[in-house]
Amino acid sequence: MVRGKTEMKRIENATSRQVTFSKRRNGLLKKAFELSVLCDVEIALIVFSSRGKLYEFSSSSIQSTIARYGERSGEDTRNSIVEQDVQQGKMEADCLSKKVELLETSKKQLLGEKLGSCSLDELHDLEGKIEQSLQKIRKRKYHLLEEQISQLNEKVASLLKENESLREESKLLPQLPTGASKEVTPCPSYQNVSTQGDHNDVETELRIGFPGRGSHSVSV
Repeated sequence: MVRGKTEMKRIENATSRQVTFSKRRNGLLKKAFELSVLCDVEIALIVFSSRGKLYEFSSSSIQSTIARYGERSGEDTRNSIVEQDVQQGKMEADCLSKKVELLETSKKQLLGEKLGSCSLDELHDLEGKIEQSLQKIRKRKYHLLEEQISQLNEKVASLLKENESLREESKLLPQLPTGASKEVTPCPSYQNVSTQGDHNDVETELRIGFPGRGSHSVSV
């Protein structure tokens, strides 16, 4: 009698499920034992039943096997992570390289270079981009000019205000008489001497000897 193929799905009948578990569990433990002996390999087998009961088999020590598995799994995980990071880094580098190349090409095209491979639509689009750039440049230039004009107007207003203040201060200073004489009046004594010299003779007397001792005088 040919045995039919068992369908891989959960057995709904609890009794049949328990019988199948017991048979296959024993077969699994037997195969693990045979594999460890025949091939000299380290095997650790852990099984929990649906009721939570533990069944285990180990060719040496299940704890050491689990620890060895943890170390190896950690290394594999780290190596896998490193490899993924390297691959991702390469992909990002390639992507950035392509972006830089596209930017360089776009820059040269904006400068009027490498236009031979451009189609009519691409040239039209490039012309629109250049026009937009020129509009932004002009807008910025006009803005700076307006700022400079505003600053100059403020400076002119400040100078006018300062000039007006100086005028007000000058009005408060004392004013000189308009008809003030600039001639210098001669000294009266010199004038008298000069006048007398014109009309009178001046007498001089020369005395010889000590005063009071029979000095002789000579008129000139």
